[in-house]
Amino acid sequence: MKLTQHYENSGGKVILQRQNGAAAVELAILLPFLAVLVFGIIEVGLLLYNQQVITNASREGARAAIVGHCPGAVGIIRKTDAEIAQIVTDYCIDPDDTTKKRLITFNATNNPPSTTVAPSPSDCTPGHEVLGVWTGGSGLTVGDDVTVTTTYNYKFLAPSLLGFGPTKLLRARTVMKMESAP
Repeated sequence: MKLTQHYENSGGKVILQRQNGAAAVELAILLPFLAVLVFGIIEVGLLLYNQQVITNASREGARAAIVGHCPGAVGIIRKTDAEIAQIVTDYCIDPDDTTKKRLITFNATNNPPSTTVAPSPSDCTPGHEVLGVWTGGSGLTVGDDVTVTTTYNYKFLAPSLLGFGPTKLLRARTVMKMESAP
């Protein structure tokens, strides 16, 4: 690429001066910085997107944990930890195409998030009907807090680019109060 600059000398005469390759050298100097900037924006955007997905998944799990009803059941049946964890995992899968995941990572396995529910009532199993609400040490009463914590290891495309390690642990925690029967 040839650039031409026009200069006037002291006599008012226009002098043409060519600059061969100056733009290419400037681009070569700036290109690494631009690449880091673009990849940094992409990485941070994906990291924030995945954080939002696991936050919403944790919220879905907490909502399922606090609502006390099962279709066709008598009384209140709360979901088990495994059922809540499955609800969280299902949220992270695209509902239109179950082969696709909502979580975006550069990990070949794309493991689902891990979920913990606390407090965890031990007497709530499928088919076990509880009349009323849980009371005492084995259960929860209306207004008690239920915490659903979801964690996910996000793998970076270029880990050294942003100064992070190869993975970043994303964590979402949702606390909701137990509801009464509908």
